[in-house]
Amino acid sequence: MITRRSFLSLLATTPIFARDIDIDIENNQDIYVSQMQWLTFQSALQRLIKIRKYVGYGHFNILSFDKALFYAKNYPKIGEFTKEELVLLDELFYEKPTKYGFYGRKTNHSITDKINKKDIEKIPYTGHYLFKGKALSDYNRIKKDVGHDVILTSGVRSIVKQMTLYMKKIYSLNGNITQASYSIAPPAYTYHSISDFDVGKKGFGYSNFTEKFTTTQEYKNLKKLDYISLRYTIHNKEGVRYEPWHIKVI
Repeated sequence: MITRRSFLSLLATTPIFARDIDIDIENNQDIYVSQMQWLTFQSALQRLIKIRKYVGYGHFNILSFDKALFYAKNYPKIGEFTKEELVLLDELFYEKPTKYGFYGRKTNHSITDKINKKDIEKIPYTGHYLFKGKALSDYNRIKKDVGHDVILTSGVRSIVKQMTLYMKKIYSLNGNITQASYSIAPPAYTYHSISDFDVGKKGFGYSNFTEKFTTTQEYKNLKKLDYISLRYTIHNKEGVRYEPWHIKVI
């Protein structure tokens, strides 16, 4: 297992992130993956995607970091993570995201934190899991009260899953970590790893993850329920975009 100490010994000599030199220094400057580390960033992301393809989407949702390293090391088509890639992943996890404008609460304190399979239940026909207890109870009540077209679009996410989503968003924004952190919580700060889940309308596709979801009857029915609330409301203090699909559990 890769230790935090070995990560940090490399990190001391490796510049990971850089501010955009084209932005006026008097303004809040967006932070980007440094040009030096861009190729490493891409190769690490591609390795995570290969792992996802190998283990399957459902299993990837709950895959631990140590298990991801195991698959990478033992399956040649994936390939072992390089030291530079591990340093970058470590930095993305442990870096305080307030510098990116994200002020949410930290939900995981170690990159090797695991999802206990005894605590979760797989939801049929979705490929997703929910935590037993209030999350599962709330979802079942939503299914009953909102209608048969409401679906679970995202449930339990391991650190590996959240890291991959986070990096994909950064990549789509040409390395802009600040803007990515407005759209998706950094891997150590997602409530999907301890409680929350997303819902949407069957057949609505990616629009379920946009404000278009608020135009659906499912959302209107959801708003009438007194036992649920949204995690990321309009102008929330966490610095995250409005997410009308994200159900707050705790």
